[in-house]
Amino acid sequence: MGILGLSKLLGDYAPSAMKENEFKNYFGRKVAVDASMCIYQFLIAVRQDGSNLMNEYGETTSHLMGMFYRTIRMVENGIKPVYVFDGKPPDMKSGELAKRKERREEAQKQLEKAEEAGDEENIEKFNRRLVKVSKQHNEECKELLKYMGIPFINAPGEAEAQCAALVKAGKVYATGTEDMDALTFGTTVLLRNLTVAEARKLPIKEYHYNRVLEELGLTKDEFIDLCILLGCDYCDSIRGIGPKRAIDLIKQHKTIDEILKHLDSKKYTVPEDWMYKEARRLFQEPEVADPEELELKWSEPDEEGLIEFMVTQKNFSEDRIRNGMKKLQKAKQGTTQGRLDSFFTIVSTSSTKRKQEEQKGSAKKKAKGGGYKRAK
Repeated sequence: MGILGLSKLLGDYAPSAMKENEFKNYFGRKVAVDASMCIYQFLIAVRQDGSNLMNEYGETTSHLMGMFYRTIRMVENGIKPVYVFDGKPPDMKSGELAKRKERREEAQKQLEKAEEAGDEENIEKFNRRLVKVSKQHNEECKELLKYMGIPFINAPGEAEAQCAALVKAGKVYATGTEDMDALTFGTTVLLRNLTVAEARKLPIKEYHYNRVLEELGLTKDEFIDLCILLGCDYCDSIRGIGPKRAIDLIKQHKTIDEILKHLDSKKYTVPEDWMYKEARRLFQEPEVADPEELELKWSEPDEEGLIEFMVTQKNFSEDRIRNGMKKLQKAKQGTTQGRLDSFFTIVSTSSTKRKQEEQKGSAKKKAKGGGYKRAK
């Protein structure tokens, strides 16, 4: 779920924190990509466009198809992706996971009714609701990435948190995900629409964390409390408080603790034993691997290993896979040139002026002293 309604709230209250960009403008950028979100998108997208989901052995292959071609597209555009896979979810997420399970069970019942009635529209709708990224999906995608020479990380906890940690440590430029809680974890740059199908022609939405805080007029901790009020995966939210009321309350009282002291309990229903403090701590101190100890290495593709996996084991067309590998290898050769801005250090205007003034002062002193001495 991420953070409920956060993208709309930012559009209303912090519009300049997000800008739209073209795919090609990320040439030379390293991006930490939320792998599970990608795989889910691939599974959903294929269901929506009616493509075949399985090979002749009855195995689902859409996640592999999506991962293969979208990764090639990124590399062709000069992006260096590193995929981050979810680890064990925090215990506090169990409530949200239980709700998702209930929704899938209900969707299964509705699907059976739709199939009995021959209702194609509802069959498709409830089929999409049953999509779930499995451990097998993840493991197969890791094997694919290994043969493609693309690095991946197994996060100890939430992938979005690990992505944010990589960005904050300067190991990558941005987090690529559709989940807005990457901002709550503090990623300085968030990219949405990075792995959507090229045919949809959606621009990349680039969110800047510091601009978000600046425009909202909030500190890091106040922003976390705002996200908890909006609705996150770790605890329920206060019934009756929408986005506008949530931001007004945070601006007025600064913390959820203070809000609760002044809240009209007859008008707003606070969850029983509300664990907002524990949720806050999960955002402030998520379980992540130390980015400095993680090696991000983009290596040469193993074409024959990929053919064995994708063609022999998964029954993909050999011509399609080899053609894809040609594109990947050509793209990798063309991305050795770095971004221009990686070769320069940006110096602030004030420090430049200061250096110029120091140089002028030094020149005057030398002039008073009779100029430069001749070398003996």
